[in-house]
Amino acid sequence: MTTVSTEPSAQSASADASAAASALLASNRKRRRIRRWIAIGTLPLTLAALLFVGKLLSMYAFAHQAISAYVVDDYAGSEASAHGQEFLNWFEPFKAPFNIGTALAGAEKLPEARAELEKALELAHGLEVCTVRINLALVIERQGDAAVADGDGAAGAEFYGEALTITSETPEECNSEDAQKQSSDPNRDMQQTKEDTEDRLKQKQQEQEQQQPEEEKPEEQPEPQPSEEKLDELKEKLEQGQQERDQRQDGEDGGGTGTDKPW
Repeated sequence: MTTVSTEPSAQSASADASAAASALLASNRKRRRIRRWIAIGTLPLTLAALLFVGKLLSMYAFAHQAISAYVVDDYAGSEASAHGQEFLNWFEPFKAPFNIGTALAGAEKLPEARAELEKALELAHGLEVCTVRINLALVIERQGDAAVADGDGAAGAEFYGEALTITSETPEECNSEDAQKQSSDPNRDMQQTKEDTEDRLKQKQQEQEQQQPEEEKPEEQPEPQPSEEKLDELKEKLEQGQQERDQRQDGEDGGGTGTDKPW
């Protein structure tokens, strides 16, 4: 009776196991390469996402710092924090000049504040213009107050007129609840502020216009009187003319003919 040898089957099993291990290693290496290329390919997107999140966080941080500094009358600190909002502010580009202008107004740098707020108004859209218009009108009103304090009522009235125009051109949508929610000062009623500003500006403008003196009429200059020399000369000419007329009249009575000379 012969015994069946198991060597061929063992060798075959060993070969299969080795082939499977090699295939597994090759598959793992392939997956690692794929993951590596995916990581390399998505690296820019990952960095962009991180920068985006960082930018959002920095925007809110700078905005919070600007508001906090303004509340405690640290206008220089508020302005510095607002400048931090300028870099790559795609979503709310008006916010940086708006906060800068508001801080400058607090520091009584009114011309600079007006320039920044006018820039913010150009960049604002939709309901964003509401709070910008109110602050811009208030800054121009303070320019008018400063002009009146310096004794220039005409300039003050002009500033009040400009502020009144900006206020009256505020869109009707600014009276809505959505506009109130977007206000930079939720405790300030936007519609009431607008109405109070309009009434105050009208009163100030009217007061300055009433105080302006009427234009003085030029004094009538008296006609120059002739001198005595001129009067004597005129008198002699009149007497000479009378003598000539008398002579002509005597000639006509004597039958002479001729043409009278004009005189």
